[in-house]
Amino acid sequence: MGGRRGCIAVSTMVKALVVLVAMGFSCADRLNNSAAAADDYLLVEEDTHLDGGFSSLDGMLQWAIGHSDPAKLKETTLNVQRLSPEELKQRQMEIKELEKLQMPSDAKLMTVAINDLNNLSLPLEDRRRALQELLVLVEPIENANDLHKLGGLTAVIKELNNPNAEIRIISAWILGKAGQNNPFVQNQILELGVLAKLMEMAHSDFVEEATKSLYAISALIRNYPEGQDLFYMEAGDLMLQKILSNSSVDIRLHRKCVFLLSDLVEFQLDGTSNRELPFLRNQHLLKSVVGLLLSPDLDLQEKALYAVKNLLMLRSSDALVFKDVCELDLALSRMRQQLQQLILEDKFNDYAIDVENLRREVELIFRGKLDMVIPALT
Repeated sequence: MGGRRGCIAVSTMVKALVVLVAMGFSCADRLNNSAAAADDYLLVEEDTHLDGGFSSLDGMLQWAIGHSDPAKLKETTLNVQRLSPEELKQRQMEIKELEKLQMPSDAKLMTVAINDLNNLSLPLEDRRRALQELLVLVEPIENANDLHKLGGLTAVIKELNNPNAEIRIISAWILGKAGQNNPFVQNQILELGVLAKLMEMAHSDFVEEATKSLYAISALIRNYPEGQDLFYMEAGDLMLQKILSNSSVDIRLHRKCVFLLSDLVEFQLDGTSNRELPFLRNQHLLKSVVGLLLSPDLDLQEKALYAVKNLLMLRSSDALVFKDVCELDLALSRMRQQLQQLILEDKFNDYAIDVENLRREVELIFRGKLDMVIPALT
């Protein structure tokens, strides 16, 4: 294990040295373009890391330029310009020597971490470190695509059964990060039969384990019809109902569940499928979502409103169920009173006004659907 940590540490240090030295030498040639380069590379995501997968030294150099202070960069450039030809030549030789050092590829680092996970004699702390390294390494999509080929998915999924909660949490986190917006990896993970286990973990007494499991579930089925079908087959509506109807669970779980439900319905609205979602047959789930409209948490209220709005917009939704079973009209009325009080007291004024506008929109949709149904019954 010490060799692996040393290998990764050397890789990181060598990359840093190459970037620093290369910046000193190359800035003279890039002076006219440095400001534009800085502007371009400031658009890089905040969570980019040096060990996240640069394809070349030039890529590292460009990243370093983009994340440097332009004033200091210019000062460094001027200093380099003052170097004599002999000193510049020496810099070139230093860079060439550094380039000869073999830096482990991301695939190699992933393989080492995966081998550590497959080593049953490895101490808990080293297993945790191996998982944390994979959590960083799977961020680039090309690394996520290679994870299964290297045996990583199987190794990580096994850790979902680890008796240590932190190990299970990081493992679920890796699966979610690797599969997010990646149908290729979503399919690989789901084919390994992991969804049922993640849904079981979503009921964990450890809040962080439950939230990371819900994150992984959302990442694996979002915008992926096959994954959503599997979620429905595994009674996903009952999972959501159990969490949303439990007033004692952490509010973060309520937010994630409502967001997931709203996202699934929105995907249905944007698609061409006419299938009936199981949510609409589960009146207890619908009632639980409507009940969250009276939550003291404005963020949760807003998410619940969006979910109700999307549900009402489905052609197969039954307005009478929302009225008679869920008592949506009463919930909207009480919500209006709460929001008006917040507005009068000037508490979260702007946000309360935005939520009130959304509430009115939901009420209009609800009334419109009721008007279409009630005359037909009389």
